[in-house]
This record gives sequence, C-alpha cells and structure tokens, in this order.
Amino acid sequence: MNTNVSNSDRAHILVQALPYIKRYVGKTIVVKYGGNAMINAELKDAVIKDLILMQLVGINVILVHGGGPEINAMLKKINKESKFVNGMRYTDQETMDIVQQVLAGKVNKDLVHLIERNGGKAVGLCGADGSLLKADKLSEDLGFVGEIREVNADILKDTAEKGYIPVVSTIATGDNGEVYNINADVAAAKIAEKVGARKLILMTDIRGLLRDKDDENTLIPVVKLSEVSKLKKEGVISGGMIPKIDCCVDAVKGGVHRAHIIDGREPHSILVELFTDEGIGTMFY
Repeated sequence: MNTNVSNSDRAHILVQALPYIKRYVGKTIVVKYGGNAMINAELKDAVIKDLILMQLVGINVILVHGGGPEINAMLKKINKESKFVNGMRYTDQETMDIVQQVLAGKVNKDLVHLIERNGGKAVGLCGADGSLLKADKLSEDLGFVGEIREVNADILKDTAEKGYIPVVSTIATGDNGEVYNINADVAAAKIAEKVGARKLILMTDIRGLLRDKDDENTLIPVVKLSEVSKLKKEGVISGGMIPKIDCCVDAVKGGVHRAHIIDGREPHSILVELFTDEGIGTMFY
C-alpha cells in the first residue's frame, strides 16, 4: 500500500469512482488482453485484479486474449520460423496446430486459473466451443487465418450474467470443420458488437494514438469516427495502428458505446480508464 496517500485522498478516489460504477453495473465490457501486460508478472497481476474488481461491482466482463509470445516460443522449440504478412501471422496447418494448442490450451487455462486463484470466477472458452466463433478463410496468402462470420453471443451473455468471466481464445471454426486463427483485436471488436457491449478496451504497448509516433507526449485522448479518415491521410494513423483503430471504428459503428486503446504497460490501466474522470489512452466515439 502507498503510505504517501492520505486518507482524504483515498476517500476522494473512491467517491470519484462511484458514479462510474453506477454507470456500468449490469453492463458488458469487453477487454482484449495482450502485449507486455501478458508477460510481465506485475502487470498481469494488476490486470487480473482489475477484472475481478469489475466483476465484484456488478460489471459483466468478457476477456479476449492473444498469446503471440507464447506461440513464437513454441514454434521456436520445433525450429519453425514465425512468418507475418501485413502484420498478421501466416498460419499453415502445422502452425495452426500449435496456435490451437497454445491459445486454447495453456494460455487460456493459465488465465482462468489465475482469476480463480485471486478470488474471481471464470470459464475458459475457445471459438470452437459451442460454435462460439464461425469464420471463413480471410486470404489464401495467410493460410488458416479466418474472418469472423458469426458470433454465438448467447454463450458469452449467459456465462457473464451468471457471474463468470468468459475467457476467450481466438480460435474459430469453418463450415467443414476447418480451424482458423483469428486476430485477437478483430475478435474482441466483433464480440463487443454482437453482445451489445458498453465498452471495448484494447490493451496495447503504447499510450494510445499519438500525433507523433516517436513522442509519447503527443497522445490524442479523444477521436470522433468522422476524424479517422483525415488522420489516416495525414499519416497520424499508420502502420500497426491502422488495424487496431479499424477495430475500434467497426465496434462503435456496430453499436458499442465507446472503444478505447489503452496502455497495458501502466498498472491498473483498466481501472484508471473506467473509474476516473481523466481516463487513459485514446477513446473512439
């Protein structure tokens, strides 16, 4: 505990959070979990505690996770090179087998266990469970990478409304039993849209959208959807930020109230976004 914080300050923090807690009780928030926050023990602990607190105050939480570092490590063990096309993992059949094993197996179950061990309630799901995620092949150039066609939202809603956090690994199935790798940002956005989420939160390894990508002091805190096209033309939105921001745009167009890109390197960044006046990262609306 930080002994430099006075009791008055602690009380102020709690009072400031109260209207936000009231606003989100009974609402659904989808969190995409990835990046450094998944591999740094201190950050992982903070994320898990944020999710459990959200659950305890009556928010329906859906956690969608990636697992790129773990997949890379497993591929390295079998001497298979990771290959990316336009920022997306090329997935041949052997790679798909590894992705399914790592995401739906080790990473997913480790997260469920961590939530349970810290006093929360969670259920691990992959997109193949109950036809949760149905997909078609995105491109021949990417192999077994899918584009989500359907989301069985009822499974997620039922699980969350019964007091469990659905922990979703982004594997999907095709009509003929094919198994596809799905980008976790894309999956989180589509899930948020289909369950009628109040918020979509994408955790990243940068502060948010920066006016100058080399200067973290140039954060743009709020972006209207109508401004996105102009920011792309100006080169402010470029490179790896394009697909992340497109996910936010698609989610808001699909009915999600707000979408956020936040800095997962900041401990308790989810709580700062949800329960403080200042917020954190970049909000799209």
